[in-house]
Amino acid sequence: MDRNSIIGILLIGAVLIAWSYFASPSEEEIQAERRRRDSLAQVEQQKEMQQKEQDIERSTEKKAEPTFTPEQNSTLNLDSADTKLMKKYGVFGVSAKGENKTFTLENEKVEIEIHSLGGRPYYVRLKEFQTYDSLPLKLFSGDSTKFGFNWVTNDAQVPIITQQLYFEAYKQTRTDSGQQLVMRLSAGEDRYVDYKYTLHHDDYMVEFDVDLHNLGDIIKNDYLSFDWAIYMPSVEKGYEWEERNSSVYYRYKGGDVDYLSETGDDEEKLNEQIEWVAFKQQFFSSILIPERPFTDLFIETQMTADQQFVKYVSCEAYMPYMAQRESDYSFDFYFGPNKYERLKSHEKEFEELLPLGWGIFGWVNKLIVINLFEWLGKYISNYGIIILILTLIIKTGLFPLTYRSYRSTAKMRVLKPEIDEINKKFPKKEDAMKKQQATMSLYKKAGASPMGGCLPMLLQLPFLIALFRFFPASIELRQQSFLWADDLSSYDSIVQLPFEIPWYGDHVSLFVLLMTIVNFIYINMNNKNNPQSTGMPGMKTMMYIMPLFMLFFFNNYASALSYYYFVSLLITILQTWAFRQMIDDKAIRAQININKKKPVKKSKFQQRMEQMAKQQQQKKR
Repeated sequence: MDRNSIIGILLIGAVLIAWSYFASPSEEEIQAERRRRDSLAQVEQQKEMQQKEQDIERSTEKKAEPTFTPEQNSTLNLDSADTKLMKKYGVFGVSAKGENKTFTLENEKVEIEIHSLGGRPYYVRLKEFQTYDSLPLKLFSGDSTKFGFNWVTNDAQVPIITQQLYFEAYKQTRTDSGQQLVMRLSAGEDRYVDYKYTLHHDDYMVEFDVDLHNLGDIIKNDYLSFDWAIYMPSVEKGYEWEERNSSVYYRYKGGDVDYLSETGDDEEKLNEQIEWVAFKQQFFSSILIPERPFTDLFIETQMTADQQFVKYVSCEAYMPYMAQRESDYSFDFYFGPNKYERLKSHEKEFEELLPLGWGIFGWVNKLIVINLFEWLGKYISNYGIIILILTLIIKTGLFPLTYRSYRSTAKMRVLKPEIDEINKKFPKKEDAMKKQQATMSLYKKAGASPMGGCLPMLLQLPFLIALFRFFPASIELRQQSFLWADDLSSYDSIVQLPFEIPWYGDHVSLFVLLMTIVNFIYINMNNKNNPQSTGMPGMKTMMYIMPLFMLFFFNNYASALSYYYFVSLLITILQTWAFRQMIDDKAIRAQININKKKPVKKSKFQQRMEQMAKQQQQKKR
């Protein structure tokens, strides 16, 4: 080993030692992390103890006395029961029994029902929308939801779970800007927890502030747990598509938006700063935005066997508790539609909830398609007509390139006899280079390009893929009818089958059938006009298989997309027929003969290619 190697090894070792020293946590950080873990362990231990105690109580109560609901217990004056509750819940025993009352906050867009049991939103209804069955659209509803804080106190036998305790309506006010409701959870004299809900006019955003007053000597946790979970109700026509577009989304602070699996159960433990968490459905979302980013978060999504619900989604956030704060925690909730402009107006990257595609496809939707839809929607109420006009606009914009593509195809058609002669002249495999050189020389003299017809297709591809993502995600198309389709955001059905065909479904979509038929007509016409396709039988077969594949795939897709493809193919067929009438093969032949007589200047690239070909031939000799 030489001197340089020894010096290199010593330097690497010095760097590793220095890195381990500076990167290791300080004693204060180690103690803080230990306290946090101890607090979390206490919470889990207390939960287990509570569950065991509840199981014992249930078995004892079943033998000794009949059960009563919390509302029934509130009417009984049992000192022994009060003593037991005070022992079990400590200072919060005064709120362990009561009467469940209902309070409502509403504006022009949202109605929120809040229950005194847990002080939690019991349901949220969007007033401007209905389900597919014409019922009131609720983002969540019922006792299946979970909402509240959990912590451990010095004087209670069990963890305090606010959802199990009774709040009182401490203050309810109405102002010119909106409504406010303060729910108070009493913990004795001058000790309480306040939930303050604020709903402004004409807004989907709800402010939620939490104040833990004079509880610093009672709560012994360094961290509190905030739990929020709901069962997403199914509100759309196509259950499978709604299920595949529902999950938990979240955004890293100043970074990207990510999400859990949309096709199965999934969970994630996040220890980075998270700016918001969203329970996202196909067209609606419930978004939680903390004032200070979450740094310790557990999120989960589960599939459900009951088709009344799309999925079960939950988040559990552990947040540091600091008793000296006047208002301990502040949040915003967005309960509303996944409409691009509205989501974008909040400037928090909410618009990333919409699956508009990545890269250039997303930009086509954001910069062109959405703006066109917004503009046309101001003047036209029928979205079937809007899609037709959108198709015409796209086809008109691509018309010059489409025309050039057809002229290039016509030149290739005229040159086909000469190409066949070249193929006959060089039939052997070892003459492949000569055949290619002769073919390219013919193209060069004639002023034709075999790739001339590809550019328009490449330019149309971003629109095809962008609209493939846009139509199922566009809330503008939701429950919009056109012809026989009653919902352009879902499949159209003219026949309901008494059985289900694998990969196809239990219904027949007419727009998909029309699209498939027109696609076969276009492929047949294109094969006649394009002489190159006859030399590639495998490719020709594949072109006919693709429409059959689309027949199965699109049957359960948004009918707006099938309708768009159907109209687009019809326009393409009409254009092809018109070009065939406009372009004369004899005139193209005459122009090609003129081009052949002109001297052809070889490019430097072509010269290098020919030189390389000659060198390869010399090596073979």
